[in-house]
Amino acid sequence: MKKALLAGVTAAGSALLGASLASRPGSRRFHVLTAAVAATWFAGAGPVPRGRRDVVQPVLAGAGAFGVFYGGALVARRIPPLRRAIAGVLSHAHHGPTPSVVATALVTGAAEEVFFRGALYDAFGPRGSTAMYVLSTTATRNPALVPASAVMGTLFALQRGRSGGVQAPLLTHVVWSALMLGFLPRLFPPECDD
Repeated sequence: MKKALLAGVTAAGSALLGASLASRPGSRRFHVLTAAVAATWFAGAGPVPRGRRDVVQPVLAGAGAFGVFYGGALVARRIPPLRRAIAGVLSHAHHGPTPSVVATALVTGAAEEVFFRGALYDAFGPRGSTAMYVLSTTATRNPALVPASAVMGTLFALQRGRSGGVQAPLLTHVVWSALMLGFLPRLFPPECDD
């Protein structure tokens, strides 16, 4: 019964995620739908284990993951389909108010960790929760986000397993997201997101 409920929450959150990224960049609809995504993940999570209180390792992991993705972005911007896919996501950063976009990204990232590495991890284990995380991301229909979710979802699940809770993957996700938002838009200026 619990697994069916969690699968339903995953389906609802995924549908909202797809709709939010399909919204016009900078629109009120984007922010409302993204807030609904975060609310869905938080509501579906229930109580979650915090795990070890290490801060340094998760922050370094987030910075390291960003370095890998930044290198990948340097290559991807030379491949038109990938450039368009990444620019499509980053168009929300280019057209929205910066504080609002950053807050949206960080809160949604934290909510993802609380749900996927909390309740979903406990119910489906590391592989099952990672598979559902990737499947959820397919709702965006973005060919850059899906492989990114597979890589980062695997890292987050490993952190959850090693630390015993959601704090480590949550911190890594927030640091990674903040750095991606801080540096990637410069590689994909607005004229690329057509």
